[in-house]
Amino acid sequence: MPTPATLATLRAFVVERDWDQFHSPENLAKSISIEAAELLELYQWGQQPNQARVEEELADVLTYCFQLATKLGVDIDEIVLNKLEKTRVKYPVELSKGSVNRYADLHGNAES
Repeated sequence: MPTPATLATLRAFVVERDWDQFHSPENLAKSISIEAAELLELYQWGQQPNQARVEEELADVLTYCFQLATKLGVDIDEIVLNKLEKTRVKYPVELSKGSVNRYADLHGNAES
């Protein structure tokens, strides 16, 4: 998870540039998707991308995710741990270890 210092630095960066006015939840969600697509593009056609470029695009995705969490007033640690617990229940080790099967395939039904 990001350190408080990282989040404070990110917040100061945005404040210095008066960019918060553009950071609606909708715009931040769009930016996450756009930056994630740029990250994915580095792997297009099975190529081995430059590590520095991957890190830059990953940083962009994370930055927008952190900003959205801040804008929504959610605790990043809390939402990640809550989601992990739901996923732990949905994909128990005894059914999912070493498997790429989706929920319905693991549980033998059409639920998802």
